[in-house]
Amino acid sequence: MLNSAVSRFRIIGLLEGVSYLLLLGVAMPLKYLAGEPMAVRYVGMAHGIFFILYLLAAVPVALQFCWGWRTLALVVLASLLPGGPFVFDAKVLRPLTEKDRS
Repeated sequence: MLNSAVSRFRIIGLLEGVSYLLLLGVAMPLKYLAGEPMAVRYVGMAHGIFFILYLLAAVPVALQFCWGWRTLALVVLASLLPGGPFVFDAKVLRPLTEKDRS
């Protein structure tokens, strides 16, 4: 499953998206409503790592499929929006993997 750049990018995107939603939906409320800042420290660090990995994992895929600046801008936008990696995966990456299977 991890033998292609697209597969790796999709998995990292899943991890990045989940970590961002956990940061916003669980860790931030714990910090500000329950006075527990440690959740933000750990989830935030994990999200930061996945965020960087997501952007780095986009590079080989962009080179392989000759993506232009517009698609790369969508990658960056997806990484900044909650749930963005899931939408990018569904609209751009899943069709690429379906072409490989047929």
